[in-house]
Amino acid sequence: MAENNYLPFRAKILAKYRQTELDWTYRLESSIRPVSGQFMEVSLPGVGECPISISDFGEGYLEMTIRKVGKVTEGIDKLAPGDYLFLRGPYGNGFPLEEFYGKHLIIAAGGTGLAPLKSVINHFYARPELLQRCDILTGFKTPGDVLFPEDLDRWAQTFRVEVTVDKLDEAGNLEVIANSCTRKTGLITGLIPDVQLSALEDVRVIIVGPPVMMKFTAQEFLCRGLEKENIWVSFERKMSCGLGKCGHCKIDETYVCLEGPVFNFAKAQTLLD
Repeated sequence: MAENNYLPFRAKILAKYRQTELDWTYRLESSIRPVSGQFMEVSLPGVGECPISISDFGEGYLEMTIRKVGKVTEGIDKLAPGDYLFLRGPYGNGFPLEEFYGKHLIIAAGGTGLAPLKSVINHFYARPELLQRCDILTGFKTPGDVLFPEDLDRWAQTFRVEVTVDKLDEAGNLEVIANSCTRKTGLITGLIPDVQLSALEDVRVIIVGPPVMMKFTAQEFLCRGLEKENIWVSFERKMSCGLGKCGHCKIDETYVCLEGPVFNFAKAQTLLD
């Protein structure tokens, strides 16, 4: 009997980790093996449902980093390990990891856009021989908004990692970000000129973040000679029902939740949101 994509299942919260004032990472008991870049629909009975990207997964668990921004996520914020959430999915198309094998991979993440990329980075961190090189560029509003600082430090032991913030917090201290990473202030696009590119045909780029960040970051890489076919983006912020029924994610004739949220930029540039 085929699985019913409409039917939620109960998932136990195994652990809960604070990331920022508004963001928590939840580790949930699950046997699902998603593709990096996919998302789940998360619900609380009697409260509602919302789409959340999968930030990481492993044997017997998956993780989602959830920001408290509305009624459903405020309810989730009150839960503790041992409580349950209801999930359905995974949905959407993820990142084509094999497309990056043997290449110079550049990952550019803005704010919470780092969450759906965490499993991609961990995949290659565990298998660095699959890549020529890897540069990780991350941008946040302030040091207090930085996600996964311990992971950034860990990744920096193998890959080149740069972290930039739009502005300093009241303490004016960049050291809280991550000890092993290059730390700067300014927009993430300001990091791109310093990236030493391999042969252009061997470079692949993933960009995830707010729409304006993805637009101008992609333009910077195009200006450096990359082909649009070698750039991938995620429209994960457009997710709604996950099944192509509600129409909230539709751009022209494209249902983002069915054909995306991950798109090659050759397609993404035609999706005027």
